[in-house]
Amino acid sequence: MKRTDQDGATAVAGRVLDRTEYQAEAVRAHWAIRALFLWGYRRLLFRVTAISLLLSVVLCFFVIPKRYTAVASIMPPDSGGASSLLMSALSGKGGLGALGGIAASLLHEHNSTALYISLLESGTIADDLINRFDLRRVYNKRYYVDAAKRLARETKITDDKKSGVITIKVEDADPVRARDLTQAYLDELNKIVNRTSTSSARQERLFVERRLHEVQNDLENAQIELSDFSSKNTTIDITAQTRAMVDVGARLQGQIVAEQSVLESMRQVYTDDNVRVREAQARIGVLQRELNKLAGSSAPIAPSSGSSQQTAGELYPPLRQLPRLAVRYADLYRRVKVQEAIFELLTQQYEMARIEEAKDVPVVRVVDAPGIPEKKSFPPRVILSVVLTLLAFGAVSAFLLLRERWANVDSADPRKRLADAISGSVRRRKELALVAKGAL
Repeated sequence: MKRTDQDGATAVAGRVLDRTEYQAEAVRAHWAIRALFLWGYRRLLFRVTAISLLLSVVLCFFVIPKRYTAVASIMPPDSGGASSLLMSALSGKGGLGALGGIAASLLHEHNSTALYISLLESGTIADDLINRFDLRRVYNKRYYVDAAKRLARETKITDDKKSGVITIKVEDADPVRARDLTQAYLDELNKIVNRTSTSSARQERLFVERRLHEVQNDLENAQIELSDFSSKNTTIDITAQTRAMVDVGARLQGQIVAEQSVLESMRQVYTDDNVRVREAQARIGVLQRELNKLAGSSAPIAPSSGSSQQTAGELYPPLRQLPRLAVRYADLYRRVKVQEAIFELLTQQYEMARIEEAKDVPVVRVVDAPGIPEKKSFPPRVILSVVLTLLAFGAVSAFLLLRERWANVDSADPRKRLADAISGSVRRRKELALVAKGAL
């Protein structure tokens, strides 16, 4: 019983193997028949291949314009600030090491590579490049949006996931313009990064700059007010002037006392009508007037009249007015000194803030600067010529095979009958059109 089952299985396997071999042989015979059929049209296929090769060479070498690709590679700056420091601190902790590392990597990727790619693909940079290089005229586009789409097709921006290096490729018919466009991407990226930077150092610099302008205006006003007060009251240095005027007043009083002693001694000898006595009296009177002029009045100076008690041409204020003037002078002088100290301090802080801002503002670091491409990037002439020639050969071969197959279809086949009906209808319409045209 088992022997019989084995013989039956062997026979079935033999029949299956024979059928497979028959099908393979039929396929080989089928391809051989097709090859034999095409061999009969070898001259036609040779002429078509030669003509297509010639046309493809002319098309690739003389018709299709050359395209050049300029390449630049940049390395975005490391993400800085408190957030990255926080993530670094988290990654160093024992329990949050993995979570902190993941967060830091995500934060770095978001703040550097992905962000800079988005900026490079932004409409702001595209509009700047369109205006700068007049790309609407170059691309023969009327609207900015169409020129921007064409520029996006000509530009390829990729990034390396491991290193984070961003590669910018710009293709253009002019190699110099391709290089300039690539460099313009880097320039515009730097501009937009500096313009949109919101770092704490920049905010501090802006605040110090505004405060510095305010203090500068206050200092100028205080200096003008002090100079006006000194000009009206002839107060240059109250302390030095007071000391000098006290010395002058003491000398005048000493001279008056000496002259009065001489006058008293003269009166012991001469009468009041004597010339020498009258000369002494005159000298005492002059000295007394100078002393009174130096001392002045202690009455308050009217605000409207200013220094009305001073005579025009006097080089110093009255001695009795110095204490009153010293209060106002000291107040104005103190304001000037305070504003000068604040201005000096803010100037130092402003310079430090500018230095910190320069350190904090991210700068795009160029790995490979764009250069003028020496070789074209498109079209690949040899490959394209061969491909076009093979396509022409394949198309003609397929047409011949399909035509032969269609000719062998039975005329009673519904497909051929439908095709004959359609072709007959089209032929009759053409004949009617020709008859109508001849009648006209």
